[in-house]
Amino acid sequence: MPGNLTMEDLKALVAKGEIDTVMVAGVDMQGRLVGKRFHAAFFMDGGHVETHCCNYLLAVDMEMTTVQGYKATGWEAGYGDYVLRPDMATLRTVPWLPGTALVLGDLLDHHTLQDVPVSPRAILKRQVERARAMGFEPMMATELEFYIFENSYEGLRDGGLRDLKPISAYNEDYHLFQTTKEEGLMRAVRNGLYGAGIPVENTKGEADAGQHEVNYRYSDALDTADNHVIVKQAVKEIAWTKGKSVTFMAKYHHDKAGSSSHVHQSLWTKDGKPTFADPDDAHGMSATMKHFIAGQLAHAQEITACLAPYVNSYKRFTIGMFAPTKAVWSADNRTAGFRVCGENTKAVRVECRIPGSDVNPYLACAALLAAGLAGIQQKLELEPEMRGDMYTTKGIREIPRNLRDAAALLKGSSMLRAAFGDDVVDHYHHAAQWELSETDRVVTDFELNRLLERA
Repeated sequence: MPGNLTMEDLKALVAKGEIDTVMVAGVDMQGRLVGKRFHAAFFMDGGHVETHCCNYLLAVDMEMTTVQGYKATGWEAGYGDYVLRPDMATLRTVPWLPGTALVLGDLLDHHTLQDVPVSPRAILKRQVERARAMGFEPMMATELEFYIFENSYEGLRDGGLRDLKPISAYNEDYHLFQTTKEEGLMRAVRNGLYGAGIPVENTKGEADAGQHEVNYRYSDALDTADNHVIVKQAVKEIAWTKGKSVTFMAKYHHDKAGSSSHVHQSLWTKDGKPTFADPDDAHGMSATMKHFIAGQLAHAQEITACLAPYVNSYKRFTIGMFAPTKAVWSADNRTAGFRVCGENTKAVRVECRIPGSDVNPYLACAALLAAGLAGIQQKLELEPEMRGDMYTTKGIREIPRNLRDAAALLKGSSMLRAAFGDDVVDHYHHAAQWELSETDRVVTDFELNRLLERA
């Protein structure tokens, strides 16, 4: 569902003194919320129409470094403005921040007032439009896993990174006693998200000490991506208010399970009927669903950089840790990169298990949708189901082992260039190249510990 406030609702809350601040947020390349806080009176008086922001927001890295070499902007172009136009359908209360509302916005070209092609929200909107032109409504859900630490963010910033203390001492997957100890945070997360109009379903302990998962309702693709970025923001902010910290890194420690963001997908008709279901098929899958999965498999390696955007992302793909290493499909099998869920029901769907919780959901959902639609358009035949332990099966399609390989496959993808446009593919390939160059130049603790004395 979209936001839970209308403009009239907001006016009433402002008049009662319950809302005095409105956050207007765009989404950057990393999937973070960026924007401004408005006094509610100004927002209602005209701030809801548009505001402006520096166009470097779609050309910086995680450290906000002004990375050179982007076609979209740079020093030579003077780093001008984008228009940030609120999407009023996303207006909502933010119960965990006093007197605050939030609205997501689209980044527009300052001169043409058209969507900036490289903005994540625009990339996904374009693929949704493609699907709708073909008669489909793409429905998706993302799961989000993360670790909770007893440390505060301030304590970690001030030199405590070597002393990370997970909130629990043991694997708490589905563990109700251990998660009772964490309810001070997780109850606030569930209730806060629900109060913000996010249809949260549940939270649960995950497969390592201090690891949690939050699940929210299946929705249309754009709404799902919007919910995803708000959930991440909420979990971080609520944890901070309680003196805790969380991480959505794909792999925060080599001995720990990684954190995933599985993406569930199906296509429905515009009048709300499932197109993936066929009761006469062995798995209950329609021809449309089979073509869709076939497209994702055919292009799985090309789209991996959109699903795993950082060097660290690839350290999650570890045998025996429930993260996939093979880009194949199987029915209800968590060792495969693509798992068919809900067999023989109208809720039959495909779950892509490749993305980690560090993913930008707009890029991931757009890339998966583009590949699936290509499979439908080309009527690709679905390869046979793989069964058993995919970790030990040899000679089958693998997920790229590192960002360097994935970035090269992204750059060479004719499917993504047709779906996204050359400028978009080149933009995110450049981002991957910068991530690689920054990682390549840094001396790590591993190297120091291994080599300082013995080299």
